[in-house]
Amino acid sequence: MPNLTAYRGAELFDGATRRRDAAVLVEGGTVVDIVGPGGLPEGVATIDLEGGLLAPGFVDAQVNGGGGALLNSAATVEGIRTICTAHARYGTTALLPTLITDTPAVTEAVITAARDAIAAGVPGCLGLHIEGPHLSIARKGAHNPAFIRAMDEADLERLISTGLRHILTTVAAETVPPAQIARLTAAGVHVAIGHSDASYETAMAAFNAGARGITHLFNAMSQLGHRSPGVVGAALDSADAWCGIIPDGLHVHPAAIANALRAKRAPGRIFIVTDAMSTIGTTLTEFDLNGRTITRENGKLTLDDGTLAGSDLDMVGAIRFMTGTVGIGLDETLRMASLYPAQFLGIDRTHGRIAPGSRADFVHLAGDLSVLDVFIGGERQHFAPLA
Repeated sequence: MPNLTAYRGAELFDGATRRRDAAVLVEGGTVVDIVGPGGLPEGVATIDLEGGLLAPGFVDAQVNGGGGALLNSAATVEGIRTICTAHARYGTTALLPTLITDTPAVTEAVITAARDAIAAGVPGCLGLHIEGPHLSIARKGAHNPAFIRAMDEADLERLISTGLRHILTTVAAETVPPAQIARLTAAGVHVAIGHSDASYETAMAAFNAGARGITHLFNAMSQLGHRSPGVVGAALDSADAWCGIIPDGLHVHPAAIANALRAKRAPGRIFIVTDAMSTIGTTLTEFDLNGRTITRENGKLTLDDGTLAGSDLDMVGAIRFMTGTVGIGLDETLRMASLYPAQFLGIDRTHGRIAPGSRADFVHLAGDLSVLDVFIGGERQHFAPLA
């Protein structure tokens, strides 16, 4: 059986439950079986993990940059490769490179780069997340208001003709009307509501038109009020809406995360995103976004006026915060980092779980949640030492 490999020696979390003394059989980058003691085929090649926990690789739907590259200014195959490699070090085996509001020309360049990266087999690149420019000025956050505008026919056609299997766009519910959302979703584009000052009713209308979820719950959106529930209220009230959340202790208070998990009408529909910038895996202290300087200090990224500008968060840091500060169990937190975002993106048959038919994307964790090994398509990833 020259093409069959067994991964054994670690406790297994398959995305649902834990298994001891189990081995994962992989062929051609795909899981073909999980067997117990004595179930290994004779002569099979083995990778002995020597303890720890083997879990599904993490899935991140919002990654602006990493490894010193920011997608806005690194709209190339190598830029995307740098970003994916930076996050793979922290267990993220599949992600959506994310473009922050920019010009139509930059958007076109990023779409081309994503297509080319997938054609080139860049490990971890799923497609693209285009965040903006069809947002609310009132809730712009770090997005450059000079580029924010309504969606016209050319914008809509650009989104539905990317040629990418996995395309996500963030829009404001009051800026992009239900008819446009319906056209996007009918063409296979995932639509999320974010950077929006919409009312509860307008947000619910967007969900009813096909919007699939919320970009970074609580941040850059109308808040939950007792008379005006806003986008936050709609997100928690909707049984269908998925909610990304940034658990870094800066974007959302841990009590707000815990309350959202309890309040969400459909459990299991809140998942982790990092919203990471180019600083991940580097010693950078500042970088440029649309001609503006972003400063990194004590794990916080800000514009000159103090506005948060993305995060300095990796998935392992997010998991440690969820388990250690918010108090969520490790298994559920791992689902928030793998299974739930995979379900949001509609790729949970192949990602977010370890089961026959899934991709052999694994993260091997130590007891302190440090990453021991990362496998993408069954291939062990090798990383240069951090500077």
